[in-house]
Amino acid sequence: MKIQLQLKLEECMMLVTGLYILYYSGMEWWWYLLLFIGPDISMLGYLGGNKAGAALYNFFHHKGVGLILILTGLISDHQPIVMAGVVVVAHSAFDRMLGYGLKLNKGFKYTHLGVIGKQSGE
Repeated sequence: MKIQLQLKLEECMMLVTGLYILYYSGMEWWWYLLLFIGPDISMLGYLGGNKAGAALYNFFHHKGVGLILILTGLISDHQPIVMAGVVVVAHSAFDRMLGYGLKLNKGFKYTHLGVIGKQSGE
């Protein structure tokens, strides 16, 4: 199996797991939809330039931030914080599955996964 396909399948499983956790939690679907698009509001950081945009986008799309939220919510027994963390991880996995990685300071289309829209081998 090609490594890119394997990585996309791994991201897909993180997304599916996040969806299942949110479904199992009893959260109403419209809350999940609202929260799921929430991290993309961070793209507004690009109004302040590439460096600010990349920093803000990367913070709200970093799986480590999501995991810290999950652990904080579990330790403090605060369900909404856990769910916010699950959303960050699932949303980030969805983006990575589609090829949208963490941003470099050169501009939105430059990511740790390569240039958005450019297929490997081109």
